Amino acid sequence: MIEVRNLYKSFDAKEVLHDISFCFEDGKTNLIIGQSGSGKTVLMKNLVGLLEPSAGEVLYDGRDFVGMTKREKVMLRREMGMIFQSAALFDSLSVLENVMFPLDMFSQMTLRERRARAMECLERVNLHGAENKYPAEISGGMQKRVAIARAIVLNPKYLFCDEPNSGLDPKTSLVIDELLSGITHDMNTTTIINTHDMNSVMGIGENILFIYKGRKEWTGTSHEVISSNNKRLNDLVFASDLFKKVKEVELEEEQNENADMR
Repeated sequence: MIEVRNLYKSFDAKEVLHDISFCFEDGKTNLIIGQSGSGKTVLMKNLVGLLEPSAGEVLYDGRDFVGMTKREKVMLRREMGMIFQSAALFDSLSVLENVMFPLDMFSQMTLRERRARAMECLERVNLHGAENKYPAEISGGMQKRVAIARAIVLNPKYLFCDEPNSGLDPKTSLVIDELLSGITHDMNTTTIINTHDMNSVMGIGENILFIYKGRKEWTGTSHEVISSNNKRLNDLVFASDLFKKVKEVELEEEQNENADMR
């Protein structure tokens, strides 16, 4: 579990995050949502140590990340996996070599063991047979799956995903969501996903933090989004006619169920 307590972040005189407190839970897909400029990316950067909070705490299973020494932070980062908005693969390395890279850097495995582990992760994301290809030879969706395989190759306790569906078509986005959800539950990771994708919110949002202008505006699950009366949340999630219709249908079904019970 990762917990933030009374987190503030300012750049000079501009306050970007104001008094954020939230628990990102183990074995769940934890989503950070909000409009562009709301502070989502700044929050994630504070979580992984790319930025230092102006005030407040970031606790990894009770361990104070902000107060750690540089060496302690480096050790903790070995428990993290990261999926970037762009797949951020090495163009000069094959798919297999990209996935092996963290093992080459941080593990004591033999070459045979590293290859076997990388292939296991490629199997997990349904990329068996693509290991000898290079990033330029595969689609954007496949590149994201390679990035997921690389992120989980060290069996991370904490998995961070920055806009993992960015630039992908809806069908491929669904595949990525299902992979991330499956990995989260199978590995019992604390998965944190920074996203604009409302399909992801409704499909895999088990623990959602909605930030509005740097402040915690709402928290809940995808099911609770449907029944929420928070106008700012509704304006964000149900901006399209499709999602408005989904909410109307869900609420009508809920009202019918309540009437039947009476």
